[in-house]
Amino acid sequence: MEVNRSDGRDDWININQGQKLWKADHCQGISSKQFFRIYSILFSMRVLITGADGMLGSNLVRLLIERGHTVSVLIHPSSRSLTLENLRITKYLGDILKPATLISAVGGIDVVIHAAASTRIWPARSETVRRINIEGTRNVIEAAIKCNIKRFIYVGSGASVKQNGDSSGRHISPGPGYGLDYIESKYEALKLVLDAVATRGLPALAILPTFMIGPYDSLPGSGRMIQTYAQGKIRFHTNGGKNFIHVKDVATAIANSLEMGRIGAYYITGNENMTYRDFFRRVARIAGKPETKIHIPDWLMKTFGLLGSIYGKLFDREPLLTYQAAKLACVRQYVDDDSAVEELGMPRTDIDAAIRECYDWFVENGYLNNHKS
Repeated sequence: MEVNRSDGRDDWININQGQKLWKADHCQGISSKQFFRIYSILFSMRVLITGADGMLGSNLVRLLIERGHTVSVLIHPSSRSLTLENLRITKYLGDILKPATLISAVGGIDVVIHAAASTRIWPARSETVRRINIEGTRNVIEAAIKCNIKRFIYVGSGASVKQNGDSSGRHISPGPGYGLDYIESKYEALKLVLDAVATRGLPALAILPTFMIGPYDSLPGSGRMIQTYAQGKIRFHTNGGKNFIHVKDVATAIANSLEMGRIGAYYITGNENMTYRDFFRRVARIAGKPETKIHIPDWLMKTFGLLGSIYGKLFDREPLLTYQAAKLACVRQYVDDDSAVEELGMPRTDIDAAIRECYDWFVENGYLNNHKS
């Protein structure tokens, strides 16, 4: 996939000047956070976020407000959006699968951050997941082009692309999909964005987070690992592992990409590669729980998962463990990519801090009863 960057779209003054000024000699000695706070006062932007009621969106909204931007959010009518209460934002009710509901939200906006997605992995094959992640992304792209927005930031998944590949966006390869429409659809959506850059001049880049941990995980999503371990429901570990990152680091990378980053590129935002055993050891220390000592071999984990998938299909109920989830638990989804640090000024916070903030938020908001922070 070839991306032509000669259309001049990347010459938008707020983006190019921001990156150049931060690197200029007279800006040395101040942090990127200090710089962008000053810069945003001078060049405040109107930003729309889809999927803002998720963990990442809830952290991102707060950061953009702190930086002085005018923030709007597109919320599905069924969303309770509890993590967005009492914030200085404009809320639009809409559905990314209904294009007519998008134009009023996107009109007059400088930057669209498209983070809305379905992350469901049961059932493994789901037309609903594919429609939300692919068709929904296509609809948001069309609205952004129609409204002539100045930058489009797509939030994908680090698992959707081949690791250590060509992040320029010109050539991308799918990661192992593990038989999950969620992962495969996020790759297809990323291709839609990069194709729109190449063929229609969409001024877009993509942020592909790894496994995010942090506060405001109201679903809960990734933080469920911490919640269930603290509740004593996880008593074993597998051979697998993930790349973990503090959700606030990803939010910072996205906020910085309003002014920084290359049109047509994607950035895998990751931090620390860690086995599940090591991760649970850290959770145990923070939650005051005993460490897990039981190791489950791959063959047994996959057997449990296969039985779970069979149960789910027979009784049309989501099982506790599916075969696809079991396979994921047995592999090490590690990442080695510094492009977001080098080009977007992304920090890398210690994962213990992310676990602590997630755990404390759960305690403070009633997700973990009879626990003390």
